[in-house]
Amino acid sequence: MSETKSARPPATARRSRTLLVSFLGAVVRPLGNWMPIAGTVELLAQSGLDAASVRTAVFRLKKRGWLDSRARSGQRGYDLTPVALEALAAGDEVIWHARQPADLGDGWCLVNFSVPESARAVRHRLTAHLASLGFGNIGSAVWIAPARMLPAARRAIAELDLTEQCAVFTGDYVGGQQLTAMVRTGWDLAGIDARYRAFIEEYGPHTDRPAADPGAAGRHAFVTYLSVVDHWRKLPFRDPGLPPQVLTPDWSGPAAVRLFERLVAELDGRALAHAAQYWPEDARPLG
Repeated sequence: MSETKSARPPATARRSRTLLVSFLGAVVRPLGNWMPIAGTVELLAQSGLDAASVRTAVFRLKKRGWLDSRARSGQRGYDLTPVALEALAAGDEVIWHARQPADLGDGWCLVNFSVPESARAVRHRLTAHLASLGFGNIGSAVWIAPARMLPAARRAIAELDLTEQCAVFTGDYVGGQQLTAMVRTGWDLAGIDARYRAFIEEYGPHTDRPAADPGAAGRHAFVTYLSVVDHWRKLPFRDPGLPPQVLTPDWSGPAAVRLFERLVAELDGRALAHAAQYWPEDARPLG
């Protein structure tokens, strides 16, 4: 096995981490930014994670500064730290803005950088970060996204201490290479579209028919809701939310958005009510 492959966390560990992060954002925040560890283990077991995987994922997020130990009502648990809340809020910004198509008239944000070969690792981190924000690569060290991504680009550059090595511009397309051709070179639009279609294929057949047993209905709503959120939240990070004028007429993003919004409206209330049962009664948010 190569060093690169051996350094990657196993698929089970990656799924545990991503599902826990989705759980923190979609469940723990609405329930007061604190979670009981025993209840968390039980809830995530319903989504197919074993106790050891959950506790390992919790330990890793605690080491990253996302969780602080805190007991409530005699139960061990964790508070979300300011670091976690800031990261989750930043994720929300990308998820909820990126899936709305940009206005072509607002223009574009371009990032050009010059990082020496000796700092190749830092350069790779910057390009990976820009790609995760939805920037497309249109030339040697030139990345582009809708203009609304300017604040996110500035944050990414500042976090890597590369301000002096980067030039950031906003402006309009005025001519030259055909805009649609440039866009299709800069982004893997076929891959993004395929992911949206996979989401539709997996969750489109869902019909909201609660079971006769309220407990089973709540559990089903919770498991489905967490699965939907965990699957969905990865998609907009690759989608820059390009203006419709530069996309093909059969672009599946809008249909996926409509499906996601319908599923959230159907499931989130019952999912949170189910999860709240695993919190101490006096630690549940009012309302």
